[in-house]
Amino acid sequence: MSSPVLRIGHASLKVMDMQAAIHHYQDVLGLQVVHQDDAGHVYLKCWDEWDKYSLILTQADQGGLNHLAYKVRNDAVLDELQASIEAWGLRTTMIPAGALPFTGRQLQFQLPSGHDLRLYADKEFAGTGVGSLNPDPWPDGLKGCGVHWLDHCLLMCELNPEAGINTVEANTRFMQEVLGFFTTEQVLAGPDHSIQAATWMACTTTPHDIAFVGGPTSGLHHIAYFLDSWHDVLKSADIMAKNKVRIDVAPTRHGITRGETIYFFDPSGNRNETFAGLGYLAQPDRPVTTWTEDMLGSGIFYHTGDLVPSFTEVYT
Repeated sequence: MSSPVLRIGHASLKVMDMQAAIHHYQDVLGLQVVHQDDAGHVYLKCWDEWDKYSLILTQADQGGLNHLAYKVRNDAVLDELQASIEAWGLRTTMIPAGALPFTGRQLQFQLPSGHDLRLYADKEFAGTGVGSLNPDPWPDGLKGCGVHWLDHCLLMCELNPEAGINTVEANTRFMQEVLGFFTTEQVLAGPDHSIQAATWMACTTTPHDIAFVGGPTSGLHHIAYFLDSWHDVLKSADIMAKNKVRIDVAPTRHGITRGETIYFFDPSGNRNETFAGLGYLAQPDRPVTTWTEDMLGSGIFYHTGDLVPSFTEVYT
């Protein structure tokens, strides 16, 4: 079936030092602060996004993900999906319009992995930094990396085969059966390759709009921002070095999704990625690319084929 989901909408992150977080996302990555509500939550957008915001920062005593939101085709879809999600076995809550600033109704539920997912149809239109009439390719005055848009999110999901727990598989099945996502790539583990240990899923034509990777506990692995090219990824590494940003993995290429990448942390330990290269055109009838456990190093870091311990062990 075609997905009722249009694309990723926003991520809400917990941060420990609000001013440090604002500096990171505004001056290093290049987002723009568009609103701060009475509770102190800060809302930001990228220059190439047309909705009001794509990132919410909330004060907390540790880093992590509050919720992840995706935009659906129209408001009526929310009622249809509420029935479908509950029939699948997940409890839902319909949050009224305006509870989140500039945003319509939100359908809230927890994935089998425990992550808070929200669906919405309406968010105030703000327009891109170059407009939509005879636009320039990029606006003047960009800060830092000048990221285009929030591209995707990778969620760590509890995986314990000995105990019969595989929330990667459960999440994947839910996203496919209820939300119409399709799997582009997967990692199969175990001696008979029967354990679905990671999946990359799309609802658009990019290699992944969300990804699930197995781990000892559920959490946030990273949120990713799109850049045009490999050169932009290299420049973003320079900007991070100048700003003393903690880099996790220096610029390299993924085997999985073919993306060009650099991983780094915000001041609260939330991992970010700047990601370039669409890799390939994702379509529902494209055969699923499968990586086996013995080739996982090349799948994640194609150039060296070596896994970086922090990449698989550290997340919020």
